[in-house]
Amino acid sequence: MHVSLRTAEEADLMAVGSVHQRSRVAAYAGILAPETLELRTADAFGEWWTERYRWERDTHVLTVADRDSEIVGFTYVGPSETPDAAELYAIHVEPSLVGSGVGRLLMVDALGKLAKIGGSRAVLWVLAGNSRARRFYEAGGWVADGQTRNEPVNGEPVDQLRYSLTFA
Repeated sequence: MHVSLRTAEEADLMAVGSVHQRSRVAAYAGILAPETLELRTADAFGEWWTERYRWERDTHVLTVADRDSEIVGFTYVGPSETPDAAELYAIHVEPSLVGSGVGRLLMVDALGKLAKIGGSRAVLWVLAGNSRARRFYEAGGWVADGQTRNEPVNGEPVDQLRYSLTFA
């Protein structure tokens, strides 16, 4: 399987939304209520990404993983509200490709982009109950830094943990 990474284009945004929806449903099953996961369709995610891209494209970077002209994953990075940090806002991979190396490829690429954004470290937020994602981040050198928040996902409150990675 050959996967290449590239900066997303407007024509990719509906496909990004589709991957986001499938990835989220697979990753959050058993963490969020099924009704919560069903609230946002792939098309709704695509429309959300189209709007977000329009107002953040000058400050954030959306990178897609492309396999034979099919979007199979993506990352979204940009400046953070956390002082002296850049933020990994999203990393999603087609559920059938989780564990194939696509996520690792995206993460390595994102780390380079995060370092260029500025600050002495990168941060991300992960659902406290998402143990698979937490293991993935920890294997990549990220560390839970003790910060927590409770934020709604489609209206359902959920505990989140902040992870940090200090740049060398």
